[in-house]
Amino acid sequence: MSQNPDAASAAFAAMDRHSVLHPFVRLDEYARGTSPDPLVVDRADGLWVHDAKGRKILDAFSALYCVNVGYGRQRIVDAMAKQGARLPYYHVFAGATHSPAAQLAEKLIELTGGRMSKVFFGSSGSDANETQIKLAWYVNNVAGRPQKKKIIARERGYHGGTIMTASLTGLPAYHQGFDLITDVVRRTVAPDMFWSGFDDTAAFVRHCVADLEAIIAREGADTIAAFIAEPMIGAGGMVPPPPGYWQAIQQVLRRHDILLILDEVVTGFGRLGEWFGGDIWGIEPDLVTLAKGLTSGYAPLSAVLVGPRVWEALKDGGPKLGAFGHGYTYTAHPTCAAAGLANIAIIEEEDLLANARDMAPYLKAALVDRLAGHPLVGEIRAQGLALAVEFTAEGSPRRHLAKDLRFAGRVFARAVENGLFARTMPHGDIIGLAPAISLTRAEADLMVERLGKAIDEATATLSPAERGAA
Repeated sequence: MSQNPDAASAAFAAMDRHSVLHPFVRLDEYARGTSPDPLVVDRADGLWVHDAKGRKILDAFSALYCVNVGYGRQRIVDAMAKQGARLPYYHVFAGATHSPAAQLAEKLIELTGGRMSKVFFGSSGSDANETQIKLAWYVNNVAGRPQKKKIIARERGYHGGTIMTASLTGLPAYHQGFDLITDVVRRTVAPDMFWSGFDDTAAFVRHCVADLEAIIAREGADTIAAFIAEPMIGAGGMVPPPPGYWQAIQQVLRRHDILLILDEVVTGFGRLGEWFGGDIWGIEPDLVTLAKGLTSGYAPLSAVLVGPRVWEALKDGGPKLGAFGHGYTYTAHPTCAAAGLANIAIIEEEDLLANARDMAPYLKAALVDRLAGHPLVGEIRAQGLALAVEFTAEGSPRRHLAKDLRFAGRVFARAVENGLFARTMPHGDIIGLAPAISLTRAEADLMVERLGKAIDEATATLSPAERGAA
């Protein structure tokens, strides 16, 4: 006789509390059992996740922006199984290789239109951005500029969880208690007008440029190796850049000979309706970071795309420094690379970029229509299938809800009860949506219906004073 689903879920939850160290939970509460039981995910198909209790939940966030083509893609599973049977693992150290690595690297360069020169593989966006910083430092050492090592990152940017990449991340929650690196990281403003006090876009762009220029003038361009940024802010609140921002920022970087590292971990592989988000804004990076949508999360794989300028400098390191002394055990893992090839084939053959371009305005318009006039909805913003609803206090002038209300968290909890996964963003009272690029109109309608209901229910838990009504 099969075990009762609730009993099975409780058993796995207890086992998890006993044994698993989780990211981003209050560890004391989790250990005591005073926090909610963990969600025990059992299986998934399409855009739907099934938990161990038998609930069916619509995933509006692709897990963690990852599952771009949706769950249950047998083609990717079969490609991994076939590769696993033939060659489950081999390294690429000292010139060894295998066909999945070579084919995937060629494909990625092709998708850039040949603008990039080489591909280095890792396992996560964090290790890929760690690689980027090492490359920037290596290039300047080869060029005889050992003092050119500082990295400029943006407030509210997210670049990973390692010591270096968490230091680059501009979200305070990722810093507390870890003694991260600060001596080489400098931080410039996030290009988000919503709370900036600016009404004029051009003036706000000038403000962003002036802040970057002031950092460079203060530190000295000869000490700054690179600027790292996402094409649009992801985890920091799903914020597209204002018009003209990237053109102006790139001019500054070129003038001061500062490398541009473009973190496309969230924005790549169709999330914004193109292969790469940088193509939307005419960004010309020296280095590009990829992960998540590269395999749609079916296998851990990241990629660093190396542009011609950096590649030439890396080659120059050979006579001076010998072998390139960087790599990971799982660099270019063949089974993961096979997953990446199958994932890209699905995106191409099903024309999912076109579907994302079609669905993006439909989903945003449906959200705007459903939430129009809601007293706590301050802004609905979107770029492709990366959307956010930011909550503010009721009435004028614009102001934040009290932090201790954790209003976005209340919305999240109600959404799960209504059968929807969205995400509370780690900065502000914001709920994010990032559904699979295979999204249908029927699924979009259901997302909006369930999120709208969750917002209404969470709003009903607040008193007039808590809502901030005048």
